[in-house]
Amino acid sequence: MAEGMHERMLDAVGTAIACGELPPGSVLRLEELQQTYGASRTVAREVVRALEAMRLTTSKRRVGVTVRDCADWNHYDPRLIRWQLDSEQRAVALRNLMELRWAVEPSAARFAAIRATPEERGRLRALGARLEVTAHARDLHTFLGHDIDFHHLVLAASGNPMFTQLSEVVAEVLTGRTEHGLMPAEPQPEAVALHLEVAHAIDSADADRAERAMRDIMVQARDEVAQQFQ
Repeated sequence: MAEGMHERMLDAVGTAIACGELPPGSVLRLEELQQTYGASRTVAREVVRALEAMRLTTSKRRVGVTVRDCADWNHYDPRLIRWQLDSEQRAVALRNLMELRWAVEPSAARFAAIRATPEERGRLRALGARLEVTAHARDLHTFLGHDIDFHHLVLAASGNPMFTQLSEVVAEVLTGRTEHGLMPAEPQPEAVALHLEVAHAIDSADADRAERAMRDIMVQARDEVAQQFQ
């Protein structure tokens, strides 16, 4: 029960901060949070600690809990990304996230072509095939799972742990696009073909081809999202 209250309260306050309803400089009192959400003092304190860990707020004695400037936030936190995608700031959040993916994933594909293990190359081929099957079946839920696994594997196969840690960020972007209806009912054949191209390029250790195909995926995804906000 307490855990459920913690999650609901954290989502509510976090979303209010992420969407600007509680702008930087806003002061939150622990007692007011308890009353607003009907939470115990213990739960309210845990929520505040979680917000502080994400660098969304800071606490000072006799002042209260203050919302920090957005430049201070941990923008890589998957939960913050989810809140931003759930808010009216969705278009801006998606633009920022797509720019991050554009900067990282093509390079990750290049390095994966150079460094991937035989097992990773085989798993990428298998995931590419699964994407093709589920796309034709219009099974967006299963397609999403395979898509997340595919991009995670490319990042991991790059051999760069800093790239790998962006997997959760990419997963939130892909999930958000699907949950908010920003994906076509049937994934575009061009997008599926490009994923297969990435898998084949990495499998054949063709770094230029892998980087180019992943960049084309980013272009295609950017254009799909842009059409939804026209």
